[in-house]
Amino acid sequence: MDDLRKDVGRRIRSLREAGSLTQEELGEKAGLNYKFIGELERGRVNVSLDSLVKIAEALEVKIGDLFFKEKIP
Repeated sequence: MDDLRKDVGRRIRSLREAGSLTQEELGEKAGLNYKFIGELERGRVNVSLDSLVKIAEALEVKIGDLFFKEKIP
């Protein structure tokens, strides 16, 4: 499970950076604490489905895009 957490965290970081957002900006858009975003990107915390939905909406991607490197049509 650690690998999956780290993979999702790296993917969120990649999408955030592609959107030129800071952790603070993503946290604000998603209604989540920026420290939580940082911990999530490093794969140090479990994330709820609700938080993943908020993050996907803030990044303007489908939730599946948080798990796969290729965009889902």
